Amino acid sequence: MTAHTLMVQGTASNAGKSLLVTALCRWLVRQGVRVAPFKPQNMALNSAVTADGGEIGRAQALQAVACRLEPQIDMNPVLLKPNTDIGAQVIIQGRAVCNMDARRYHAYKRVARTAVFEAYRRLASDFEAVIVEGAGSPAEINLRHGDIANMGFAERVDCPVILIADIDLGGVFAHLYGTLALLSESERARIPGFVINRFRGDLKLLQPGLDWLEETTGRRVLGVLPYLHGLHLDAEDSLAHRQGPAVDSEHIRVVVPVLPRISNHTDLDPLILHPQVDLRFIGHNEVIPPADLIVLPGSKNVRSDLAWLREQGWDAAVQRHVRYGGKLIGICGGFQMLGMQVHDPLGLEGDPGSTPGLRFLDMETSLEPEKQLRNVRGRLAVGDAEVSGYEIHAGVTRGPALTRPAIFLDSHRDGALSGDGQILGTYVHGLFELDTACAALLHWAGLRRPRQTDFRASREAAIDRLADAVQEHLDTEWFLRLLDPKAIP
Repeated sequence: MTAHTLMVQGTASNAGKSLLVTALCRWLVRQGVRVAPFKPQNMALNSAVTADGGEIGRAQALQAVACRLEPQIDMNPVLLKPNTDIGAQVIIQGRAVCNMDARRYHAYKRVARTAVFEAYRRLASDFEAVIVEGAGSPAEINLRHGDIANMGFAERVDCPVILIADIDLGGVFAHLYGTLALLSESERARIPGFVINRFRGDLKLLQPGLDWLEETTGRRVLGVLPYLHGLHLDAEDSLAHRQGPAVDSEHIRVVVPVLPRISNHTDLDPLILHPQVDLRFIGHNEVIPPADLIVLPGSKNVRSDLAWLREQGWDAAVQRHVRYGGKLIGICGGFQMLGMQVHDPLGLEGDPGSTPGLRFLDMETSLEPEKQLRNVRGRLAVGDAEVSGYEIHAGVTRGPALTRPAIFLDSHRDGALSGDGQILGTYVHGLFELDTACAALLHWAGLRRPRQTDFRASREAAIDRLADAVQEHLDTEWFLRLLDPKAIP
C-alpha cells in the first residue's frame, strides 16, 4: 500500500506551514484516516527525542501528537541545527553526523536525499496518508538546484502542493502570485489552490482580492483561516508571538536571556501560559530587570553564547540577582554555563579551546562527539515532584556539584542543586511540562500558592482548535479529493 500524499508549502518562513500540517493531521485523524506527518529537511534549533531514540524537529514531534502517534525518526530525516551564521550541525535519520557550512552541505545533499526518500517510502507504506511540510519558500531561486525540501521533493513523489501565505504580514496577494510566477511550469501545475492564514476582519472586504487571485491564476482559494487569538503551540524556532495571558495578582517574575544560539526555548512554554507567571524574554542590549527567577535556556553554541552573554553585561546581572536571593535555573547549555569551565577540545562547536563558566557550581563540561539522546522520567529534588522530559546534549559534565543532583531520574542522577538551594541546573528539557514539576519549581522560586495547570491538555486543546478551524473555514471535501480522487464521488 502507498499512502496518499499532500504537501504544504509557504510563501515564506512562518507563513503557517507547520500549523496547517498540524491542523490537517488532527482533522484527518477525526475522519478515521491513519495519517503521519513528514518534513524532508528542517532547519531549527528546537528539537525533540523520538520513541526510537533519535532527534527530529520539534514541529514534527507536535504533528505526531496531532496524529496521535509517538514521534519517529522517519518524520524528519534531515535536521540542520545552526551553530554559526554560516554553518550547522547536520542530523541524518536522527543522528548527528558532522558540522558543515552551506557549500559543503550543498555537495552533501545526495546523501541527505537518499535518507529523505527512504524515510518517506517507509511512512508511505505504513500509513493511509502523509501530510508533508515544506521549508521556507519554494521560490528561493538560489536553493533550487538539488532541492529536497520543497518542489524537488514534490516533483519526485508526484504529489499536489497547497501554497499558504500569512495575510497578517501584508502583501498576501503579491506573495502568492509572485511565488507562483517564480516556479517552473511543471511545479506550478502541482498547485491546485491556496490557503490564506491569520485573517482578521470582514471577509467580504477580502472577497474582491480572492476573486482576482482565482481569475488571474486559475487556482482556487481553498479557504481563509482566521487569526486565532491566544493560540500557543510548540514553535519551530521563532520567539515571535510568544506571549501568554494576563497574570494573576499573585505571581512571580521570570526572566529568560535570549542567547544568539538559543535552543529548545519551547521549554518555557508552560511558564508563558501559566496564569501566575510574568515571563519576559530579554534580548540584545536590554537590561535584565529585577526578577524572582532567571532561566538560562539551552544553547547550540555554549562557549560563543557565554562570550556574548558577558559582552551584554548579563553575567554581572545574574551574579547580582543571585546575591540578592533570586533563584536561577540552567537547562542543558544553560546548565553547562553554571560551571567553572566549558571545554571543546575537538572544536565541535567552533575553534577548539575552553571558556570560563559563570562559576556558580563546582563542575566542568567537555563536549564529546557522541550526543546523548533519551526520554527520561524521575523526581525533582525540589519538592519530590514527578518530572518527565528528554535529553539532547553533546556535553559531559563532571565535578563535586553533581553529588547533590537536581533530579533523580529512573536511569541516573541528573544535574545539580547548589548547597544553599538557590541554583538548579539540569540536562532535562521539558522540565516544566508536568503540572507537578511546574508547581514545585514555581513554589521553590517564591510563588506561595502555585496553581496546578495541565500544559499537555492545553496543547491538545490548541491542536483541536486548529482542526476545528480547518473544518469550519477550509474546503475539506476538496482536501479529501487532493488526497484521494476516489474519496468523494
